Amino acid sequence: MKRALVTGGSGGIGAAICQRLARDGLHVFVHANKNIEKAEAVVAAIRRDGGSAEGLTFDVTDFDACEQALTALAEAGPIQVLVNNAGTHSDAPLAGMKVEQWRQVIDVSLHGFFNVTQPLLLPMIRTRWGRVISISSVVGLVGNRGQSNYAAAKAGLHGATKSLAMELATRGITANVVAPGIIAAGMGEVFTPETINSFVPMKRAGTAEEVASLVGYLASDAAAYITGQVLAVTGGVG
Repeated sequence: MKRALVTGGSGGIGAAICQRLARDGLHVFVHANKNIEKAEAVVAAIRRDGGSAEGLTFDVTDFDACEQALTALAEAGPIQVLVNNAGTHSDAPLAGMKVEQWRQVIDVSLHGFFNVTQPLLLPMIRTRWGRVISISSVVGLVGNRGQSNYAAAKAGLHGATKSLAMELATRGITANVVAPGIIAAGMGEVFTPETINSFVPMKRAGTAEEVASLVGYLASDAAAYITGQVLAVTGGVG
């Protein structure tokens, strides 16, 4: 059984991804930053459906903590599917943005990508099969007022993933990005129907399950020739 790690797996989109990967037959590690109870709730739902999962916590902004947790995890076998889903936002116009707001968002979304991905790569390479999938945002593609920090972090994921895909292309490992738009989970819940109608050509928010479906495909053998791509799930935005 292949093993998958989903960072931020206790959130709305993360939970849907965890459940999809478990249905596809993977053993899923559901990550949370601190709230293990939320991760364990996702684990319990997966197990009720007959899947295999367990929860764990560590801070993706702390490289030493990541390395320690992931080294222990790899002792029982390599992680072959990694979904970098952990993220945060702290919105403000750049002229009024505090340095802490800038750094926090970059630390979680971009530095977190390195801190989690780097320790897992060599064990993954040794198996000659792997999937690295990072969850970005349409904001990383088109920008958004008040989110220069978030846009920078997500756009950085795109460049890092394209480079990583080149490095791993001959090793049986793909690296791709999924960039959701307005999704009816997490941050997408703050948008009014009027905003969605004016902004999204499909006139509706997407669902966490629609994002998870693309992640499930990218994690499968069927997607073996897709790498270095940024795939938008936006209802036509961008």
